[in-house]
Amino acid sequence: MNVLIKSATILDDKSDFHNQTQDILVENGFITQIAKSLKNPKKYPVIALENLHVSSGWFDSSVSFGEPGYEERETIANGLQVAAASGFTDIALNANTNPVIDSHSDIAFVKSKAANSATNLHPIGALTKGSEGVDLAELFDMKSAGSIAFGDYKNPIENPNLLKIALQYASSFDGLVHSFPHESRVATKGVMNENITSTRLGLKGLPALAEELQIARDLFLLEYTDGKLHIPTISTAKSVDLIREAKAKKLDVSCSVAIHNLLFTDESLNDFDTNFKVNPPLRTQSDIEALIAGVKDGTIDMVTSDHNPIDIEYKKIEFDYAKNGTVGLESAFGVLNALFTTKKAVQLLTKGKQRFGLKTDAIHIGSSAQLTLFNPSETYVFEEKHIGSKSKNSLFIGSKLKGKVYGIIANNTTSIPL
Repeated sequence: MNVLIKSATILDDKSDFHNQTQDILVENGFITQIAKSLKNPKKYPVIALENLHVSSGWFDSSVSFGEPGYEERETIANGLQVAAASGFTDIALNANTNPVIDSHSDIAFVKSKAANSATNLHPIGALTKGSEGVDLAELFDMKSAGSIAFGDYKNPIENPNLLKIALQYASSFDGLVHSFPHESRVATKGVMNENITSTRLGLKGLPALAEELQIARDLFLLEYTDGKLHIPTISTAKSVDLIREAKAKKLDVSCSVAIHNLLFTDESLNDFDTNFKVNPPLRTQSDIEALIAGVKDGTIDMVTSDHNPIDIEYKKIEFDYAKNGTVGLESAFGVLNALFTTKKAVQLLTKGKQRFGLKTDAIHIGSSAQLTLFNPSETYVFEEKHIGSKSKNSLFIGSKLKGKVYGIIANNTTSIPL
């Protein structure tokens, strides 16, 4: 693919052209020229868009589709189109399918379904067979097939010895183990944050303690095994403190936070809107402030949309029985760009790649063109029409967002109409 990008402000702190407005020539999928003004003698297609900004491609560390097994929620093909339109050149795919992605052939299947897409799909293999938390899955075989990490999506590892063995075994081939922070015996059947709001609404509370106990246990196991651990989607102030302390001890731990946990509190559930039913649940304003502080000081390594399509019949039912989850790819940049500076938002959307062993292509002459194109200044109210996913379960509907994504250039193709 050949294209000339005109007058783009480059936001890439690893590039010599950071903060500069330049033309960028892409030929056969590689950046061949960057200059203040480039001519176009070969008459390549031109991308010239309002307030155009370019960064290295964005990465989301927690994305769920439906295929195989739940195609009515989302297919791989449509999901990757949504990811590309939302600015993501790379996504990590969770294993919560039917059957669960827990073998070499399962990894090979989802990767084959993503072939020739603009967005790269990187599978997270299940840590245990069937994500049932009993026996370890075929971790090394999945690593050989292309799995970038191992975790049972939203399912905690209740057996500490099993997690200990997983950390020890995976460390032999530099495998990254996920452990969802949820002590189910403390959480019981909680459906929202345990607080004054849950009492007022008459809903069963899910205490912050359930998350924090599990994190404390997992960090003890990590220190014992000298393994490599990722804790996805933390949501409480104490969780931030625990991970900050672990990093001060030089433990090999990383963590993420779901973008919606940076914006909404448990008071958003006053109308019993099941789109706001997520796991971990929405917490308090003081938790949000601690999470944002953790993002700013680097304790929290990455943000994620935690994109999880749920079909309508599992959302438009009584709150207690509704499934957890929200779609978030389409709104990710708009929320982060409203919460932080544009430079910080871009940094948050690109910095997670290294932890998962993925190559980051900075914007240099000679580099592979893995680019996200966007306008950071446009504001709008997020509506259902902005959702490209097959499922429409977004808690961001009605929120004022800032920033429009034009699309991506990646894998020698583009999602932007030429």
